[in-house]
Amino acid sequence: MNGLAATGLKSLPADARPREKLLSRGPGALGDAELLALLLRTGISGKHVIQLAQELLDRFGGVGGLLHTSAEALKTVKGLGPAKRAEVVAVLELARRALAQELQQRPLFDSPKAVREYLQLQLGARAHEVFCVLFLDSQNRLLALEELFRGTLSQTSVYPREVVLRALHHHAAAVVLAHNHPSGEARPSRADESLTQSLKASLALVDVRVLDHFIVTRDAAASMAEMGLV
Repeated sequence: MNGLAATGLKSLPADARPREKLLSRGPGALGDAELLALLLRTGISGKHVIQLAQELLDRFGGVGGLLHTSAEALKTVKGLGPAKRAEVVAVLELARRALAQELQQRPLFDSPKAVREYLQLQLGARAHEVFCVLFLDSQNRLLALEELFRGTLSQTSVYPREVVLRALHHHAAAVVLAHNHPSGEARPSRADESLTQSLKASLALVDVRVLDHFIVTRDAAASMAEMGLV
């Protein structure tokens, strides 16, 4: 048996192989490392695929942390080549699209957990500040999410006119604002509060409501509306 085969799933006894367990007992019978090993398929020399999967989970803080990890960060993992990275990133994108579809089919705030998960998947792993707007229809269903600005946020770097134009383009009745804090601090700054009020006033002129402004980190998505700041 060569080194590559010895690190793969076929090297395990038949009753311990994740694929067979999944098909016979369902996905709930598998641990996180086993599910990830199904994606990776093979380990590296001297390291079994399940061991590699567990090390990935430990390094990035479990399944949630791994899903919020950028493709760039995955490049630093020894043994995780382009094909394996592409598969992990593809799962991340599928998760984003599944959440987006859910938010398009029913009012956004019927599922606040899905809103937070969606924003964390979109913004949580970014290394720089990104400002996004979720445009909603009259029933508060998601029409689109657009990344409008990058860099340190202030009233001078986020242009209300551009946000208004995009809201009109989508025929939006309301918006939810969101931006990330790469520092990991989910508390809004004074500049965040000032920006929110400025955008709220500008959008009110075209009868578009600002429902919330989320501050997103890898581990949280804090609602300024819940803090009484919108």
